[in-house]
Amino acid sequence: MNILVINAGSSSLKYQLLNPETGVLLAKGLCERIGIDGKFTYKPQAAGKAALDAVDVAMPTHSEAIQAVLDALVDGTNGVIGSMKEIDAVGHRVVHGGESFNKSVLITDEVLKAIEDCIPLAPLHNPANLTGIRACQKVMPGVPMVAVFDTAFHQTMPPKAYMYALPYAYYEQDKVRRYGFHGTSHKYVAGRAAAMLGKKPEEVKLISCHLGNGSSIAAVDGGKSVDTSMGFTPLAGLPMGTRSGDLDAGILQYVMNKHGLDIDEMLNVLNKKSGVEGLSCVSSDFRDLESAAAKGDKKAELAQEKFAYEVKKYVGAYAAAMGGVDAVIFTAGVGENDKAIRAMVCRGLEYMGVKLDEAANDVRGKETVISAADSKVKVLLIPTNEELMIAMDTASIVSGK
Repeated sequence: MNILVINAGSSSLKYQLLNPETGVLLAKGLCERIGIDGKFTYKPQAAGKAALDAVDVAMPTHSEAIQAVLDALVDGTNGVIGSMKEIDAVGHRVVHGGESFNKSVLITDEVLKAIEDCIPLAPLHNPANLTGIRACQKVMPGVPMVAVFDTAFHQTMPPKAYMYALPYAYYEQDKVRRYGFHGTSHKYVAGRAAAMLGKKPEEVKLISCHLGNGSSIAAVDGGKSVDTSMGFTPLAGLPMGTRSGDLDAGILQYVMNKHGLDIDEMLNVLNKKSGVEGLSCVSSDFRDLESAAAKGDKKAELAQEKFAYEVKKYVGAYAAAMGGVDAVIFTAGVGENDKAIRAMVCRGLEYMGVKLDEAANDVRGKETVISAADSKVKVLLIPTNEELMIAMDTASIVSGK
């Protein structure tokens, strides 16, 4: 079964064609500057097939972008499938499903309406996701389509974890609560972790650390998310590349009054000028922080330490919340590739049974155990694969499994 995975933004569209049963990736690419001048990238994974890198393709709307993708996939010379009939279904990443969806679903008119209803909760993402879905429906009529929600995995959280201590009416009337994000990634690595431990998902307690430019941590007990660091929006939790993470809400009033900022300007600071970039005054890229810190830049060093410290606090908190932990997982860009950050997080967690193997930790982007043989709590490095998870969910739903 071949699944086309679509991740649509307002002016861009990422895609992959893969077989979820074998895990084989057939092709991937990107449509950029949709509605402007159109740039198309196509990377077939078969030998002898030529790639296209940011070539000019007219894409006034997402429909033309989808058509460009399909044309490339079935191209007589460099395509990876013989015809459109070889695409069995399309899996769409949708950022926010609110409380309406606790799992992936076949897209119907009712589902589209529910995604629209969640636009106030994700005003930048859900409209773009809807645009991608409708463009595919226009160009690929009759092909089954599935919505896979970033928030769905976290809908198993209990009220004590997802409720805020605000007037209850804000939840009843406005659905203000913790939703969490990166759910597809957390679900994927949690499943892989259980397999690596030789156990069923319902038998293990896991802490999944998705660390990158956007970062979140999830407590996964028995295969279900019971808490997560991101909240009502992806701004909450850890300090990230440019996002502040958790802070005292009173800071907003103080800074806004002192510097004459309105709420939109303040949120721009919190989302785009804070995090490790704001603290370091260097960069949002952890590779740049590592380089600067190695040259003696104290602010870059502080940003690294702050980030690792906050991750460590969440790990300790979630171990307490679950009454123990079997494994800590590192995934995503920083989690998979930054051995120094991993070491900083694990240092000091020996009291709870974490013992890192420094030699095993000297690795990038490889699924492996990086804890010592006698570590009571295993430490796992698991490269995330959200596209494969989307494809697996899609295949399961359209096949009725």
